[in-house]
Amino acid sequence: MKIAVAMSGGVDSSTVVALLKQAGHEVIGLHMRLVCVAPSEAARVAEALGVRPEDLCCPQGHGCYVTHVAKSLGVPIEMVDFAAEREALIAYLCSEYDAGRTPNPCVVCNRWNKFGRLLRRGLALGAEAFATGHYVRLARRDGRLVVRRGADPAKEQSYVLFGLTQGQLARCLFPLGDLCKTEVRQMAAQLGVPAVEREESQDICFIPSRDYRRLLRERLGDRIQPGPILDTAGCVLGRHPGCQLFTIGQRQGLGVALGSPRYVVRIDRQANAVVIGTREELQRNTMRVSQVNWMAFAEPPARVEGTVQIRYNHQPAPATIEPTADSGARVTFHTPETGVSPGQAAVFYEDDIVLGGGWIDG
Repeated sequence: MKIAVAMSGGVDSSTVVALLKQAGHEVIGLHMRLVCVAPSEAARVAEALGVRPEDLCCPQGHGCYVTHVAKSLGVPIEMVDFAAEREALIAYLCSEYDAGRTPNPCVVCNRWNKFGRLLRRGLALGAEAFATGHYVRLARRDGRLVVRRGADPAKEQSYVLFGLTQGQLARCLFPLGDLCKTEVRQMAAQLGVPAVEREESQDICFIPSRDYRRLLRERLGDRIQPGPILDTAGCVLGRHPGCQLFTIGQRQGLGVALGSPRYVVRIDRQANAVVIGTREELQRNTMRVSQVNWMAFAEPPARVEGTVQIRYNHQPAPATIEPTADSGARVTFHTPETGVSPGQAAVFYEDDIVLGGGWIDG
């Protein structure tokens, strides 16, 4: 087959390219160019990598590696300009924090960009399939395609892919789903992948400094104003520099000392207040989820028993999920959960299968 591969320049996507080529497929690389190297640095970095200055992109200023990897592996690569999509991601991130919510840009980027425009670009170039380096597996459940957790529990990424549709999944390949990271690095070395020793990519790759609070200050300006820190009874305990700079469950940097741990339990954007409380006050029995994508069902049953994951590193919790008429769901945890954050993704599982997921509303 002719297969388009989403290439970052890291070891995972680069190994996918090498494996597909070894299997005899025709491979083309696609790279989302989100952030460009500073013009003053472009010539120097390009010369060091042996590529053209216009092919460079880089989230952190250390020079884009992806064109070098593609050249080494003998595959053509297209640098796709995602500058407008980067601005949309930044706008989304700032808007969510400004509303007192906690955004999840990785989920949004995968849904909008990687499995949206980048996949469509691959198909437009004649590719029959679209492959990525995600550590997930594809399966069929009752005639529908579903995502399963990857074999490596430390790397698996099913949580960020709950929004994929049947049409998208039908085009997807995930060659690393049955592998552990150590196996991938070993394979990369055996296949001559130049990215074998590269560091892991980081979150918020579309922000060069990785400092989202700095970005919020730059973009939101005077909308960020000091306000009160309250306890759950409404008593003033201190002052905060801006409620947009806090997230539900946050313990560090609260600026108050009460002799025992306190956490952000609510952000009252209307009052510009940060409400803190004990771990017990952070716990929730239920939550509302909106914009649910049911991967495993054309029409979900009235009641689903499963587990629910409410953030990337969260241990999924047993819960009852009841779909609602507004394409949402009501989740009731079997035991109270901490850190239910509006704006984060909630993903529903049956064992290791993604049933669906949506966005926490409250």
